[in-house]
Amino acid sequence: MKAAELRNKEIPELNKELISLLKTHFVLRMQLATQQLSNNTKIKMIKKDIARVKTVITEKTKNHDN
Repeated sequence: MKAAELRNKEIPELNKELISLLKTHFVLRMQLATQQLSNNTKIKMIKKDIARVKTVITEKTKNHDN
C-alpha cells in the first residue's frame, strides 16, 4: 500500500483501513506466538502500513483544521 493511494481516500475510509490492519496485525502476532507463522516479514510490512495510514490520517486532520 502506497501513501499516494492513501491520500486519495477520505478519513472514514482510512479509519476502516486502520482497523483492518490492526486486526491483521493481531492475528499475525498470535500466529507468531503459537509458531504457526512461517513468514515473519508480514508483521514488519503490516506495521509499516499501519504507520503509513496513521501518518496520512494525521496529515488530513491537520490540513482540515487549518
